[in-house]
Amino acid sequence: MTITQDNTGPAAANANGAEETVNEVQTGVVFDVADWLPDSLLPIWDAMAMYPMLLTLTLIVMGYLFSKAIQWLFAHGLAGVAGRTQTDLDDRLVALLSKPVFSTVFLLTLMLVVAALALPDDVSFVFIRILLTLIVLSWTRAGLRTIRLTLELMGKVKHHFEILEERTIPLFDIVFKLLLVGIAAYIVFMIWGIDATAWLASAGVIGIAVGFAAKDSLANLFSGFFIVADAPYKIGDFIILDTGERGQVTHVGMRSTRLLSRDDIEITIPNAVIANAKIVNESGGPWQKERIRIKVGVAYGSDLDHVSEVLLAIAGSDEHIVNSPEPRVRLRAFGPSSVDFELLCWIDEPVLRGRLSHQLYMMVYKRFGEVGIEIPYQKVDLYIKESPASTAD
Repeated sequence: MTITQDNTGPAAANANGAEETVNEVQTGVVFDVADWLPDSLLPIWDAMAMYPMLLTLTLIVMGYLFSKAIQWLFAHGLAGVAGRTQTDLDDRLVALLSKPVFSTVFLLTLMLVVAALALPDDVSFVFIRILLTLIVLSWTRAGLRTIRLTLELMGKVKHHFEILEERTIPLFDIVFKLLLVGIAAYIVFMIWGIDATAWLASAGVIGIAVGFAAKDSLANLFSGFFIVADAPYKIGDFIILDTGERGQVTHVGMRSTRLLSRDDIEITIPNAVIANAKIVNESGGPWQKERIRIKVGVAYGSDLDHVSEVLLAIAGSDEHIVNSPEPRVRLRAFGPSSVDFELLCWIDEPVLRGRLSHQLYMMVYKRFGEVGIEIPYQKVDLYIKESPASTAD
Protein backbone atom coordinates (compact mmCIF):
# COMPACT_ATOMS: atom_id res chain seq x y z
CA MET A 1 0.00 0.00 0.00
CA THR A 2 1.38 3.41 -0.99
CA ILE A 3 0.03 6.59 0.55
CA THR A 4 0.12 9.32 -2.09
CA GLN A 5 -1.86 12.27 -3.25
CA ASP A 6 -2.70 12.67 -6.96
CA ASN A 7 -2.94 16.20 -8.34
CA THR A 8 -3.49 15.34 -12.00
CA GLY A 9 -6.80 13.50 -12.15
CA PRO A 10 -7.41 9.95 -13.61
CA ALA A 11 -4.49 8.06 -15.10
CA ALA A 12 -4.36 7.27 -18.79
CA ALA A 13 -4.20 3.58 -19.81
CA ASN A 14 -2.20 2.32 -22.78
CA ALA A 15 -3.48 0.11 -25.61
CA ASN A 16 -2.64 -3.23 -23.94
CA GLY A 17 -4.27 -2.24 -20.65
CA ALA A 18 -1.31 -3.72 -18.75
CA GLU A 19 0.50 -0.48 -17.89
CA GLU A 20 -0.74 2.72 -16.31
CA THR A 21 0.95 6.06 -16.22
CA VAL A 22 0.11 8.26 -13.28
CA ASN A 23 1.57 11.72 -12.84
CA GLU A 24 1.47 12.14 -9.08
CA VAL A 25 3.27 14.25 -6.54
CA GLN A 26 4.43 12.53 -3.37
CA THR A 27 3.18 14.50 -0.40
CA GLY A 28 3.34 11.86 2.33
CA VAL A 29 5.26 8.89 3.63
CA VAL A 30 5.43 5.91 1.28
CA PHE A 31 4.56 2.80 3.27
CA ASP A 32 4.10 -0.69 1.84
CA VAL A 33 3.57 -3.58 4.26
CA ALA A 34 4.96 -6.13 1.81
CA ASP A 35 8.32 -4.39 1.81
CA TRP A 36 8.67 -4.89 5.58
CA LEU A 37 7.61 -8.57 5.88
CA PRO A 38 9.73 -11.61 5.07
CA ASP A 39 8.57 -13.72 2.15
CA SER A 40 7.62 -16.56 4.50
CA LEU A 41 5.07 -14.35 6.28
CA LEU A 42 3.44 -12.89 3.20
CA PRO A 43 0.92 -15.76 2.79
CA ILE A 44 -0.17 -15.38 6.43
CA TRP A 45 -0.53 -11.64 5.93
CA ASP A 46 -2.61 -12.11 2.79
CA ALA A 47 -4.86 -14.63 4.56
CA MET A 48 -5.47 -12.35 7.56
CA ALA A 49 -6.01 -9.38 5.28
CA MET A 50 -9.29 -10.99 4.27
CA TYR A 51 -10.54 -10.31 7.81
CA PRO A 52 -9.63 -6.66 8.51
CA MET A 53 -11.09 -6.51 12.01
CA LEU A 54 -9.24 -9.63 13.13
CA LEU A 55 -6.04 -8.36 11.55
CA THR A 56 -6.46 -4.99 13.23
CA LEU A 57 -7.06 -6.49 16.67
CA THR A 58 -4.13 -8.88 16.26
CA LEU A 59 -1.76 -6.10 15.23
CA ILE A 60 -2.84 -3.89 18.13
CA VAL A 61 -2.30 -6.67 20.69
CA MET A 62 1.04 -7.69 19.18
CA GLY A 63 2.10 -4.05 18.96
CA TYR A 64 1.25 -3.45 22.61
CA LEU A 65 3.18 -6.52 23.75
CA PHE A 66 6.12 -5.67 21.52
CA SER A 67 6.16 -2.07 22.83
CA LYS A 68 6.12 -3.29 26.43
CA ALA A 69 9.03 -5.61 25.67
CA ILE A 70 11.06 -2.76 24.14
CA GLN A 71 10.21 -0.54 27.13
CA TRP A 72 11.32 -3.28 29.55
CA LEU A 73 14.61 -3.80 27.70
CA PHE A 74 15.26 -0.07 27.60
CA ALA A 75 14.47 0.50 31.28
CA HIS A 76 16.39 -2.51 32.61
CA GLY A 77 19.31 -1.97 30.28
CA LEU A 78 19.90 1.58 31.47
CA ALA A 79 18.89 0.82 35.05
CA GLY A 80 22.03 -1.27 35.42
CA VAL A 81 24.17 1.70 34.43
CA ALA A 82 22.18 4.14 36.57
CA GLY A 83 22.40 1.83 39.58
CA ARG A 84 26.16 2.30 39.74
CA THR A 85 25.84 5.97 40.64
CA GLN A 86 25.19 7.39 44.10
CA THR A 87 22.30 9.66 43.07
CA ASP A 88 18.73 8.69 42.19
CA LEU A 89 18.39 11.41 39.53
CA ASP A 90 19.52 9.11 36.73
CA ASP A 91 17.09 6.40 37.88
CA ARG A 92 14.23 8.90 37.67
CA LEU A 93 15.51 10.00 34.27
CA VAL A 94 15.40 6.44 32.92
CA ALA A 95 11.87 5.99 34.28
CA LEU A 96 10.70 9.13 32.49
CA LEU A 97 12.31 8.25 29.16
CA SER A 98 10.89 4.73 29.12
CA LYS A 99 7.37 6.12 28.68
CA PRO A 100 7.96 7.89 25.32
CA VAL A 101 9.89 4.82 24.13
CA PHE A 102 6.77 2.72 24.68
CA SER A 103 4.54 5.37 23.06
CA THR A 104 6.77 5.63 20.00
CA VAL A 105 6.89 1.88 19.33
CA PHE A 106 3.16 1.47 19.93
CA LEU A 107 2.19 4.39 17.70
CA LEU A 108 4.41 3.06 14.93
CA THR A 109 2.52 -0.20 15.27
CA LEU A 110 -0.74 1.69 14.86
CA MET A 111 0.61 3.09 11.61
CA LEU A 112 0.95 -0.51 10.46
CA VAL A 113 -2.67 -1.07 11.47
CA VAL A 114 -3.76 1.93 9.39
CA ALA A 115 -1.99 0.45 6.41
CA ALA A 116 -3.62 -2.94 7.02
CA LEU A 117 -7.13 -1.47 7.00
CA ALA A 118 -6.73 -0.39 3.37
CA LEU A 119 -8.37 2.95 3.98
CA PRO A 120 -8.52 5.61 1.27
CA ASP A 121 -5.22 7.34 0.76
CA ASP A 122 -6.38 10.72 2.06
CA VAL A 123 -7.81 9.19 5.24
CA SER A 124 -4.73 7.04 5.84
CA PHE A 125 -2.49 10.05 5.37
CA VAL A 126 -4.45 12.05 7.98
CA PHE A 127 -4.25 9.19 10.47
CA ILE A 128 -0.51 8.83 9.95
CA ARG A 129 -0.01 12.57 10.47
CA ILE A 130 -1.97 12.36 13.71
CA LEU A 131 0.12 9.42 14.94
CA LEU A 132 3.38 11.18 14.06
CA THR A 133 2.15 14.28 15.88
CA LEU A 134 1.40 12.19 18.96
CA ILE A 135 4.93 10.79 18.86
CA VAL A 136 6.37 14.31 18.78
CA LEU A 137 4.12 15.44 21.64
CA SER A 138 5.05 12.38 23.68
CA TRP A 139 8.77 13.12 23.41
CA THR A 140 8.17 16.82 24.02
CA ARG A 141 6.28 16.11 27.22
CA ALA A 142 9.00 13.75 28.41
CA GLY A 143 11.67 16.26 27.40
CA LEU A 144 10.09 19.04 29.45
CA ARG A 145 10.10 16.79 32.49
CA THR A 146 13.62 15.48 32.02
CA ILE A 147 15.38 18.78 31.30
CA ARG A 148 15.40 19.74 34.98
CA LEU A 149 16.62 16.29 36.05
CA THR A 150 19.33 16.31 33.41
CA LEU A 151 20.58 19.73 34.51
CA GLU A 152 20.66 18.68 38.14
CA LEU A 153 22.51 15.47 37.22
CA MET A 154 25.07 17.39 35.16
CA GLY A 155 25.43 19.97 37.93
CA LYS A 156 26.62 17.25 40.31
CA VAL A 157 29.58 16.55 38.01
CA LYS A 158 31.55 19.53 39.31
CA HIS A 159 34.72 19.07 37.30
CA HIS A 160 33.03 18.83 33.89
CA PHE A 161 30.07 21.22 34.08
CA GLU A 162 31.19 24.01 36.42
CA ILE A 163 28.78 26.48 34.78
CA LEU A 164 25.82 24.43 36.07
CA GLU A 165 25.21 25.44 39.67
CA GLU A 166 22.13 25.65 41.83
CA ARG A 167 21.76 29.35 41.01
CA THR A 168 22.09 28.89 37.22
CA ILE A 169 19.90 25.79 36.81
CA PRO A 170 16.63 27.81 36.59
CA LEU A 171 18.11 29.94 33.79
CA PHE A 172 19.19 26.95 31.69
CA ASP A 173 15.90 25.20 32.51
CA ILE A 174 13.86 28.04 30.97
CA VAL A 175 16.12 28.39 27.92
CA PHE A 176 16.16 24.67 27.08
CA LYS A 177 12.40 24.32 27.56
CA LEU A 178 11.69 27.21 25.21
CA LEU A 179 14.09 25.72 22.66
CA LEU A 180 12.47 22.29 22.94
CA VAL A 181 8.95 23.67 22.47
CA GLY A 182 10.11 25.66 19.43
CA ILE A 183 11.69 22.61 17.80
CA ALA A 184 8.61 20.48 18.52
CA ALA A 185 6.31 23.11 17.01
CA TYR A 186 8.46 23.30 13.88
CA ILE A 187 8.41 19.49 13.46
CA VAL A 188 4.61 19.42 13.85
CA PHE A 189 4.32 22.10 11.15
CA MET A 190 6.48 19.98 8.84
CA ILE A 191 4.35 16.88 9.52
CA TRP A 192 1.16 18.70 8.52
CA GLY A 193 2.78 20.43 5.55
CA ILE A 194 2.45 23.93 7.00
CA ASP A 195 4.96 26.51 5.84
CA ALA A 196 6.58 27.81 9.03
CA THR A 197 8.22 30.75 7.24
CA ALA A 198 5.06 32.84 7.28
CA TRP A 199 4.51 32.06 10.94
CA LEU A 200 8.08 33.05 11.80
CA ALA A 201 7.72 36.30 9.87
CA SER A 202 4.48 37.11 11.67
CA ALA A 203 6.07 36.26 15.01
CA GLY A 204 8.96 38.59 14.20
CA VAL A 205 6.64 41.51 13.47
CA ILE A 206 4.61 40.83 16.60
CA GLY A 207 7.82 40.51 18.62
CA ILE A 208 9.03 43.93 17.47
CA ALA A 209 5.69 45.52 18.39
CA VAL A 210 5.64 43.85 21.79
CA GLY A 211 9.26 44.85 22.36
CA PHE A 212 8.49 48.53 21.89
CA ALA A 213 5.32 48.33 23.99
CA ALA A 214 6.94 46.48 26.89
CA LYS A 215 10.56 47.62 26.75
CA ASP A 216 10.70 48.22 30.51
CA SER A 217 9.35 44.76 31.29
CA LEU A 218 11.76 43.19 28.81
CA ALA A 219 14.64 45.15 30.37
CA ASN A 220 13.69 43.73 33.77
CA LEU A 221 13.38 40.25 32.24
CA PHE A 222 16.84 40.28 30.64
CA SER A 223 18.34 41.82 33.77
CA GLY A 224 16.79 38.96 35.73
CA PHE A 225 18.58 36.47 33.47
CA PHE A 226 21.89 38.25 33.99
CA ILE A 227 21.37 38.40 37.78
CA VAL A 228 20.65 34.66 37.90
CA ALA A 229 23.69 33.92 35.72
CA ASP A 230 26.12 36.30 37.44
CA ALA A 231 24.70 35.79 40.96
CA PRO A 232 25.90 38.95 42.77
CA TYR A 233 23.58 37.77 45.55
CA LYS A 234 21.27 34.90 46.38
CA ILE A 235 18.22 34.29 48.52
CA GLY A 236 19.12 34.76 52.18
CA ASP A 237 21.98 37.22 51.61
CA PHE A 238 22.09 40.61 53.32
CA ILE A 239 22.84 43.32 50.78
CA ILE A 240 23.21 47.10 50.83
CA LEU A 241 22.40 49.15 47.73
CA ASP A 242 24.07 52.41 46.76
CA THR A 243 20.76 54.15 47.52
CA GLY A 244 21.00 53.06 51.16
CA GLU A 245 18.51 50.17 51.27
CA ARG A 246 19.71 47.26 53.40
CA GLY A 247 17.90 43.98 53.84
CA GLN A 248 17.78 40.26 53.34
CA VAL A 249 17.05 38.93 49.86
CA THR A 250 13.78 36.98 50.00
CA HIS A 251 13.00 36.54 46.29
CA VAL A 252 14.94 36.73 43.03
CA GLY A 253 12.50 36.71 40.14
CA MET A 254 12.68 37.39 36.44
CA ARG A 255 11.18 40.86 36.90
CA SER A 256 12.19 42.08 40.35
CA THR A 257 14.17 41.37 43.50
CA ARG A 258 12.63 41.65 46.96
CA LEU A 259 14.40 42.66 50.16
CA LEU A 260 13.13 42.39 53.71
CA SER A 261 14.51 45.25 55.80
CA ARG A 262 15.31 45.04 59.51
CA ASP A 263 12.03 46.87 60.09
CA ASP A 264 10.19 43.92 58.46
CA ILE A 265 9.31 46.08 55.46
CA GLU A 266 9.46 44.43 52.05
CA ILE A 267 11.26 46.41 49.35
CA THR A 268 10.65 45.48 45.70
CA ILE A 269 13.35 46.65 43.28
CA PRO A 270 13.07 46.19 39.47
CA ASN A 271 15.88 44.05 38.12
CA ALA A 272 16.80 46.70 35.56
CA VAL A 273 17.53 49.08 38.46
CA ILE A 274 19.36 46.66 40.72
CA ALA A 275 21.45 45.29 37.83
CA ASN A 276 23.03 48.75 37.37
CA ALA A 277 23.38 49.51 41.09
CA LYS A 278 26.42 49.15 43.32
CA ILE A 279 25.69 46.23 45.64
CA VAL A 280 27.47 45.46 48.92
CA ASN A 281 26.83 41.82 49.76
CA GLU A 282 27.41 41.37 53.47
CA SER A 283 26.91 37.62 53.13
CA GLY A 284 29.37 37.27 50.26
CA GLY A 285 32.96 36.18 50.38
CA PRO A 286 34.37 32.83 51.51
CA TRP A 287 31.82 32.58 54.36
CA GLN A 288 28.77 34.22 55.86
CA LYS A 289 30.66 35.60 58.84
CA GLU A 290 30.82 39.36 59.21
CA ARG A 291 33.18 41.57 61.16
CA ILE A 292 31.80 44.31 63.39
CA ARG A 293 33.82 47.28 64.67
CA ILE A 294 33.37 48.74 68.14
CA LYS A 295 35.04 52.14 68.39
CA VAL A 296 36.23 53.09 71.90
CA GLY A 297 38.12 56.13 73.12
CA VAL A 298 40.10 56.21 76.40
CA ALA A 299 41.65 59.12 78.22
CA TYR A 300 45.28 60.05 77.73
CA GLY A 301 47.44 58.54 80.46
CA SER A 302 45.52 55.24 80.50
CA ASP A 303 47.38 51.91 80.51
CA LEU A 304 46.97 50.98 76.84
CA ASP A 305 47.98 47.35 77.33
CA HIS A 306 45.37 47.00 80.05
CA VAL A 307 42.76 48.57 77.76
CA SER A 308 43.54 45.99 75.06
CA GLU A 309 43.27 43.12 77.55
CA VAL A 310 39.91 44.33 78.86
CA LEU A 311 38.49 44.71 75.35
CA LEU A 312 39.60 41.19 74.35
CA ALA A 313 38.11 39.77 77.53
CA ILE A 314 34.79 41.47 76.76
CA ALA A 315 34.75 39.97 73.24
CA GLY A 316 35.60 36.50 74.56
CA SER A 317 32.77 36.55 77.09
CA ASP A 318 30.03 36.76 74.46
CA GLU A 319 28.94 33.38 73.05
CA HIS A 320 27.90 34.88 69.71
CA ILE A 321 31.44 36.15 68.96
CA VAL A 322 33.26 33.47 66.97
CA ASN A 323 36.75 32.32 67.91
CA SER A 324 37.92 31.84 64.34
CA PRO A 325 39.00 34.41 63.29
CA GLU A 326 39.89 35.59 66.78
CA PRO A 327 38.80 39.01 68.07
CA ARG A 328 41.51 41.66 67.90
CA VAL A 329 42.12 45.17 69.16
CA ARG A 330 43.68 47.95 67.10
CA LEU A 331 44.80 51.43 68.13
CA ARG A 332 43.59 53.67 65.34
CA ALA A 333 44.43 57.27 66.17
CA PHE A 334 45.36 59.90 68.76
CA GLY A 335 42.25 62.01 68.91
CA PRO A 336 41.85 65.56 70.23
CA SER A 337 40.87 64.31 73.70
CA SER A 338 41.18 60.51 73.55
CA VAL A 339 43.25 57.59 72.39
CA ASP A 340 41.01 55.84 69.84
CA PHE A 341 40.80 52.04 69.84
CA GLU A 342 38.78 49.65 67.70
CA LEU A 343 37.55 46.23 68.81
CA LEU A 344 37.19 43.91 65.80
CA CYS A 345 34.91 40.87 66.26
CA TRP A 346 33.53 38.28 63.88
CA ILE A 347 29.90 37.16 64.07
CA ASP A 348 28.18 34.19 62.40
CA GLU A 349 25.49 36.08 60.48
CA PRO A 350 24.99 39.71 59.39
CA VAL A 351 21.54 39.68 61.00
CA LEU A 352 23.24 39.68 64.45
CA ARG A 353 25.22 42.85 63.83
CA GLY A 354 22.86 45.37 65.43
CA ARG A 355 22.09 43.37 68.58
CA LEU A 356 25.70 42.36 69.25
CA SER A 357 26.99 45.88 68.68
CA HIS A 358 24.54 47.07 71.33
CA GLN A 359 25.62 44.37 73.78
CA LEU A 360 29.33 45.04 73.29
CA TYR A 361 28.97 48.79 73.77
CA MET A 362 27.01 48.15 77.01
CA MET A 363 29.63 45.72 78.27
CA VAL A 364 32.51 48.10 77.42
CA TYR A 365 30.90 50.95 79.33
CA LYS A 366 30.19 48.82 82.42
CA ARG A 367 33.55 47.05 82.43
CA PHE A 368 35.55 50.26 81.97
CA GLY A 369 33.70 51.74 84.91
CA GLU A 370 34.54 48.71 87.07
CA VAL A 371 38.29 48.74 86.30
CA GLY A 372 38.66 52.53 86.38
CA ILE A 373 39.35 53.20 82.69
CA GLU A 374 38.10 56.65 81.81
CA ILE A 375 36.07 57.19 78.67
CA PRO A 376 36.64 60.88 77.87
CA TYR A 377 33.92 63.14 76.66
CA GLN A 378 33.90 66.65 75.36
CA LYS A 379 34.23 69.28 78.05
CA VAL A 380 33.75 73.04 77.68
CA ASP A 381 35.43 75.42 80.13
CA LEU A 382 33.95 78.89 80.33
CA TYR A 383 36.27 81.69 81.49
CA ILE A 384 34.74 85.05 82.54
CA LYS A 385 37.28 87.85 82.38
CA GLU A 386 35.19 90.22 84.46
CA SER A 387 31.76 90.23 86.07
CA PRO A 388 28.87 92.33 84.74
CA ALA A 389 28.83 94.25 88.04
CA SER A 390 32.37 95.50 87.63
CA THR A 391 31.60 96.62 84.06
CA ALA A 392 28.69 98.72 85.29
CA ASP A 393 30.91 100.47 87.81
